[in-house]
Amino acid sequence: MNKISWIKIIAISGMLCVALGAFAAHGLEQSLSAKALSTMRTAVLYQFLHTLLLLGIVALPDKLLNQKLQNRAAQLLLAGIVLFSGSLYLLVFTGFSALGMITPIGGLALIAGWLLLFSAAKRPQ
Repeated sequence: MNKISWIKIIAISGMLCVALGAFAAHGLEQSLSAKALSTMRTAVLYQFLHTLLLLGIVALPDKLLNQKLQNRAAQLLLAGIVLFSGSLYLLVFTGFSALGMITPIGGLALIAGWLLLFSAAKRPQ
């Protein structure tokens, strides 16, 4: 995927972080249990942090990272955001607890993305 496409995806993810975080803080605070609100905050936090990481990866000069591994790391991080945070959002909004089984898969994708980013780093020449 090219950098313009990544920036658009990152912008949408960042916008969703702000919108969902504000909705949780101001629109759902009275209607959610403390546990559900905590789950929502966790989902927003992880999405926000990994969205910033994606922005950093895309903004790095090409000479610092192996491009193939950089792209794979970004793909894993995006999948991790969708699976981890997305499953938590769905859990909060639907109450369907079976969705909680998807969350660890998203966490593993996030971890794998970080490891692949480590592997993508090039040695100075």
